[in-house]
Amino acid sequence: MELSASHPLALPVGVTLDRYIMHRQTAFPYATGELSQLLRDIALAGKIIHREVNRAGLIDLTGGMGVQNVQGESQQKLDMIANIRFSRALKNGGEACAIISEEEEDIIYTGNNHGKYVVAIDPLDGSSNIDVNVSIGTIFSIYRRVTPIGTEPTLDDFLQGGRRQVAAGYILYGSSTIMVYTTGHSVNGFTYDASLGEYILSHPDIHSPANGQIYSCNDGNVEGYEEGVQAYLNGCRKKQFTARYIGSLVADFHRNLLKGGIYLYPSTRKAPDGKLRLLYEAFPLAFLAEKAGCLATSGHQAILDIKPYSLHQRTPLYIGAPMMVENLVGMLVG
Repeated sequence: MELSASHPLALPVGVTLDRYIMHRQTAFPYATGELSQLLRDIALAGKIIHREVNRAGLIDLTGGMGVQNVQGESQQKLDMIANIRFSRALKNGGEACAIISEEEEDIIYTGNNHGKYVVAIDPLDGSSNIDVNVSIGTIFSIYRRVTPIGTEPTLDDFLQGGRRQVAAGYILYGSSTIMVYTTGHSVNGFTYDASLGEYILSHPDIHSPANGQIYSCNDGNVEGYEEGVQAYLNGCRKKQFTARYIGSLVADFHRNLLKGGIYLYPSTRKAPDGKLRLLYEAFPLAFLAEKAGCLATSGHQAILDIKPYSLHQRTPLYIGAPMMVENLVGMLVG
C-alpha cells in the first residue's frame, strides 16, 4: 500500500533525546559518556516531576509546607518533592559528586566522589504558580569539577564562573513538558511524549530573533526600579510593545526565546542586589541564551562575567533579544 506524504505512518518517527545525546557525545569536551548519562538523569527526574505536576491536584500536592526555605520564601509541597526527586536521581546516577539547590542551604554531597561533575539546580522555579495551574519549570547548570577526582568536592567546584559551564538548560512543565539544553554548541528543545515515555526533538537548533516587541517584568515594582529601567519601560509602552509576565522565570524566558523579547528582573530599593539567584537561575539561562543568539546582563556587565562568591548569590537580570538588551543597557549607562 502506497502512503501519501501526509499520512501518519509516512511521517518520521522523530529523534529521541537519548538518541540525540548519543549521536552528539563526540562534541562534548570530555566525551567518555559521563556527561551524557548526567543529562539522561536530569531528563528522567523531569519525567517524574511531569507526572507529579500533572496529578498534583488529585493527591493533595498543592499548597505550602508552612515553612520557609533558605531564601526566606514559602516552600510549596512540590518544591520539596522536586528537590528530593532531582537529588535522588543525581545521586543514583553516579556522575555528579555534589549538588547545590535553591531548597538547601549547603552543598549536597552525593557520596560519588569519583564523579567528574557538579550540578547547580533550581528544582521547581515559579512555585507560587503551582496552586493556579500556571507553567513552572526546572533550571540546571553543570560544571566539570576542579577538585581532584576521588576527593570530597568543595565550594570551589561551584564558584568557577558562568563561562566554565559545560551544559545548562531548563525543563518547562506547561501545556506540554519540554526540555531545552545546550552543551555549549547549539540549543535544542525536546518535547515529552507521555504516551511513549520519550522526549522527542521538537525545536532543533534554536536561534532567537535579534529583536522583539515583548517585554516581561513585574510592573507593580516599577517605582522601585532605577531611572534607566523606568525610562526603557516607558519607551516600550510608547511603542505599544506587548507586556507579558507570567511570574515563572522559565515560562517567561522560554516564550521570549522563541518569539523575541526581553525579560527584566531589576534591582529595587528593597532588593539592591536583585532577587534572582546567580548560580542556578541566571548563569544557566545566560549560558543557554548566548548560544541561541541572545544577551544576558546585570545592567552593568554580562551575567557570565560576574565573579561568584557564594552559593545563593543574587543578581539583577536582563535577558533576551540582543537589540532590546543593548537598548536597555544604553539607558542604564547614559
